[in-house]
Amino acid sequence: MSVTLVDKRNYHLFRPMLYQVATGLLSPDEISGPLRSIFSRQKNVAVLLDEVTGIDSHQRIVHLTRGELSYDFLILATGIQYNYFGHDEWRHVAPGLESLDEADLIRGKILRAFERAEEMASIEQAKPEEIRRQLTFALVGAGTVGVEMASTLAEMSRMALAHDFRHIDPASARILLYEAAARVLPTYPEELSTKAQKHLESLGVEVHTNALVTRVDSEGIVVGGERIQAATVLWGAGVVASPAGRWLGVETDRSGKIVVGPDLSVPGHPAIFGIGDTAHVVAPVRNLFGIKSKTPMVMPGVAQPAIQEGKYVGDVIRRQVEGRSKPAPFWYWDKGDLAIVGRTYAVADLRFVRFAGVIAWFLWASVHVYFLIGFANRLFVVLQWGFDFLTKRRQVRVLPMEPPSAQGFIDPAA
Repeated sequence: MSVTLVDKRNYHLFRPMLYQVATGLLSPDEISGPLRSIFSRQKNVAVLLDEVTGIDSHQRIVHLTRGELSYDFLILATGIQYNYFGHDEWRHVAPGLESLDEADLIRGKILRAFERAEEMASIEQAKPEEIRRQLTFALVGAGTVGVEMASTLAEMSRMALAHDFRHIDPASARILLYEAAARVLPTYPEELSTKAQKHLESLGVEVHTNALVTRVDSEGIVVGGERIQAATVLWGAGVVASPAGRWLGVETDRSGKIVVGPDLSVPGHPAIFGIGDTAHVVAPVRNLFGIKSKTPMVMPGVAQPAIQEGKYVGDVIRRQVEGRSKPAPFWYWDKGDLAIVGRTYAVADLRFVRFAGVIAWFLWASVHVYFLIGFANRLFVVLQWGFDFLTKRRQVRVLPMEPPSAQGFIDPAA
C-alpha cells in the first residue's frame, strides 16, 4: 500500500507550542520537523509539496496547483484558519497564529513595537500618547491561544525585557485581552475560567469580557463604540474550516466542517474520509477510566481527537485493503483539557477532577514535550525551558527587517 502526503508546507508543526515561537521562547525548529525527514524510513510514503485546489470524486482525482493526483482512498485533514467574520482586510493588520511564518511575523511586530517606543522616547519632542500606543498590545479572542499569548506577553515585558531598554520601561506595556463571550477560556468549566482570569490579571493583563470588536485598523481597534489605540493587534477570535466541504459539495456545519459518518467517511463518498478540524464528528466518549458517556458529543478542535481519528481511519482503510471486516464505529477516549496561563501556571480539566496551578503546569509541560517529534526536540525544549525559567530571558530575539515600503523608502522598481 502506497501513501502520498500532500502539503503546501514542507514541515509538520506542533501547533500547541507555536505561541512560544511567536514570543521568543523557542526557535521554529524545536517545534517542527521536515516531512521528508519524518517519513524517510517509511519507503511506502511519498511527500508532495503542493496545494489542493479541488476534488473530482467521480474520477477520484485531486486537483493540485501543479497537476493532478489520482487516489483509491482520500483522507482530508486540511485544518482550519482564523475567522475574521467577513472582514478579511483585518488579516494583514491583526495576524493570527497559524504557521511558523505567522509566528515570525508576530514576534517581529512585538519586538518592533518596543524598539519604536524606545526610538520615540529618545527624541526630545517625543509624543507620550504615541509611545503609549506603541506599548499597547490588543489581543482579540480569549480562547487557549489568546490566553497563552496574553500571559506570555505580560511575562515577556515584565521579566525578559525589563533591563534591556534605556528610555522606556517595558513593564509599562499594556496587554489588553478582549473576549466576546462572558468569560475567558469559554469552553472550559467556569471555575477554571475564573482562576485563569485571576491569574492573567495578577500578571497585569487587562481582561475585557462581553467585548465585541467591531473594527480593526492600523491605529488599533474599536470595541463597543470605543476606540482603543494599539500599535499591535493579534487575532485569535474563532476559526473557520478549509474549503474541503465546498470541493465535494457535501453537508457542512456552521464553521464549514464536513459532517462525516460513524466511520468518519463522507456520506455518499465511502472512499473519502474527514478527520481533525476538517470534520464535524459526533461520537461516543469514554473517560480516562474507560467509562462511556450517556450521550455522544461533538469532537472539539484539539489535537487528541485528530490523533485518534487518524489512527482509526488508517485502521479502516487497512481492513478494507486486506478484505477484513470493518471496525466498530469511532469512539473518543477523552483525556481532558489543559491550558497554560503563564510561566508556572496552568488549568487542567481531566473530567473527574479539575485543578489549577503549578501541578497543572507540570502536567501540561509533560504532555506537550512528550508529543514533540524526535528525542532531540524534546531534549532541546526541556533544556531551553529550564534555562529560560532560571534566567527569565527570551533567547529568540532576532528582529526581521521590514520591507522597504514599511521603512519609509521608495522602491525604485515600483
